[in-house]
Amino acid sequence: MARVLVLNATYEPLAIVTPRRAVVLVLDQKAETLDGTGTWFHAERTAVEVPSVVRLRSMVVVHRSRELAISRRGVFARDGGTCQYCGDRAETLDHVVPRSRGGGHSWENVVAACRPCNVHKADRLLSETRLRLVRMPSVPRRLSWVSVAVTQVPDQWRPWLPAAA
Repeated sequence: MARVLVLNATYEPLAIVTPRRAVVLVLDQKAETLDGTGTWFHAERTAVEVPSVVRLRSMVVVHRSRELAISRRGVFARDGGTCQYCGDRAETLDHVVPRSRGGGHSWENVVAACRPCNVHKADRLLSETRLRLVRMPSVPRRLSWVSVAVTQVPDQWRPWLPAAA
């Protein structure tokens, strides 16, 4: 499904919405189209190009303290879909410090893992196994929500996103 990048009035990436929501924002004059997709929504008396990028006309205050919520999709995106113990394709999530041993469900404690490594580790600490982490888990970058929301970032969005996103 196509998505639309929404920029704040300051051109800062703010959200990703459906094409329908973006067209409503444009029709309500709450946003302006910066880049189109070439496809159109048709109504009885009007036709509107479906935007790829829109910019809000008024500033929306974003609370910087808001963290990206941990999710399966987010962990797989952060870890590149690979097992953080052996490097194979990941299928499951694993708590580095098991929850039964006091580990939390947080970005710093959850990694992508293949089924054999997850079963081998089971309910043990890393020090009790021969497994080693390829990379220590951490909270994702500030704009990583973009790569979590869409499987591939469209080329039309690249000028509006920082190089690190």
